[in-house]
This record gives sequence, C-alpha cells and structure tokens, in this order.
Amino acid sequence: MKTFDHLSVIGLREWINLPELGMVGLRAKIDTGASTSCLHASDIQPFQRDGEDWVRFTAHLGTLVQRRHRCEAQLVTLKNIKSSTGHVQSRYVIRTHMALGDRLWPVEFTLTCRKTMRYRVLLGSKALVAGQLVVNPALTYVQDKPSFADLSGAP
Repeated sequence: MKTFDHLSVIGLREWINLPELGMVGLRAKIDTGASTSCLHASDIQPFQRDGEDWVRFTAHLGTLVQRRHRCEAQLVTLKNIKSSTGHVQSRYVIRTHMALGDRLWPVEFTLTCRKTMRYRVLLGSKALVAGQLVVNPALTYVQDKPSFADLSGAP
C-alpha cells in the first residue's frame, strides 16, 4: 500500500478558523464529493470598494447556540453550483485564509443558506488538495484546534 508522508490526515469533521473574517472555532464537515467549500451566510449584499467587487454578509455559526458575525470580503466570482439533487443555484464566491491544525492557506468558499444543515461549513475537495490533506472518514477532530486566530499567526 502506498503512503504519502507530505499529506496530513484529517477526520470527517474538523475545527477551523477563518482569521481574515474574524471567525474562530468553527466546526466543518469534510465533503469530498463537493468541489468547492461553502459557508452558511445570509443578508448577502454585493457592493463596490475602490472600484473592486465586494460582498457583505452575515455568517451563521454554531448549531445549538446561534452566533452571527457580520463579514466583508472581496468577491472572486459568481458561480453556478449544482446540488446532489440536481438543483442549480447561483452563489457568490469569496477567497479567504483558512486555518486547520497548524496550517493556513487560501480557500474559496461559496456563500449559501445552510440553516437546515447540521454543519455551517463544508470543506470541498479543492480545499483538501490545496491543503495537502487526506481524509480518514472513520475519524473526527484529528487535528488540534487551529492556532491561527489572526494573520500574524499569533494564537
């Protein structure tokens, strides 16, 4: 059997931070069947800043205790996403740094309503490839909570 020493193992669920958005301690579900990652958001409003396209939104965190966090991020694109049921939805795409374990790298997230879903964040295969991660679906929370609370790397 082949092994890959440069890849880190993660479980089916992991703790992440999105430090550029000021969000820490998020539970994320790993979804290798999804290409792009997604974040639960509402009140999504596109706007212009210095001639660039940006989006303002409310991120919803937690499942038992609802937390809301107002965010702004530069808009990457608008993307049509096809759900597992075949429904196509147009979503805003942002790029922000994500911390998982001791790693920090840029990840694209689509913004969508996930209020009926247990996990507010899904990590898709593009994020896993960019982070050089492999998934053991029999495990959960393999990695320690991320140490990156801001982009300076300070906990």
